[in-house]
Amino acid sequence: MLENREVKNVPNVTFRVIEDGDWKNITTDDLFAGKTVAVFSLPGAFTPTCSNTHLPRFNELAPVFKQNGVDEIICMSVNDTFVMNAWKENQESNNVTVIPDGNGEFSDGMGMLVGKEDLGFGKRSWRYSMLVKDKKIEKMFIEPEVEGDPFEVSDADTMLNYINENAVEPEFVSMISRKGCIHCERARKALEAHNMPYEEIELGDGVTSRSLRAISGATTTPQVFIGGKLIGTADALEVYLKNK
Repeated sequence: MLENREVKNVPNVTFRVIEDGDWKNITTDDLFAGKTVAVFSLPGAFTPTCSNTHLPRFNELAPVFKQNGVDEIICMSVNDTFVMNAWKENQESNNVTVIPDGNGEFSDGMGMLVGKEDLGFGKRSWRYSMLVKDKKIEKMFIEPEVEGDPFEVSDADTMLNYINENAVEPEFVSMISRKGCIHCERARKALEAHNMPYEEIELGDGVTSRSLRAISGATTTPQVFIGGKLIGTADALEVYLKNK
């Protein structure tokens, strides 16, 4: 039976990590003391659910978590620091702190260390999330104890809804650009002036003018999309932002 540790403190653990090419110790106090932290723990880096949904969604919603009082988002997994760092880089998840629970000490202390020997994983963390305030666990969302890898309650949206059911999600922005395009620079400045983080997709490396036409119906750049809707050129973006 997995343990719900609400109102208890997180385990005191020292994690060994590589930062900027050097070994470093990070303690539980470093991560949690005097902070409000959202934690999600998962079976393994580079695994399907973890890579396709769990980590990306927490990373996407990180600005909203911050607006609602969360100082940091931590992803915990029983993997070594090299694997966790490579996964974070691969996922481009710069809004999430990845912590390697390489020896499983934190997961064990949480009562969440389980056997995944049938998959060749050895001991790994059960999937769960929690909200921690100054080292004390306020809320836990633990996946049901069924076979496989359930993913029903430890997601980012469930946690955000617990923190503030009226939280407003950001409008996700993507821009298709071309190297050296002065109008693309206008669009960047307009988005930055309105504090709107954006993903930029530059033509090249497999993204062609034909791709641009198929997606947007145009061949000029930039082509800006907000919330899944095509806004269009830098001129169209400026009009949209003026009327927003």
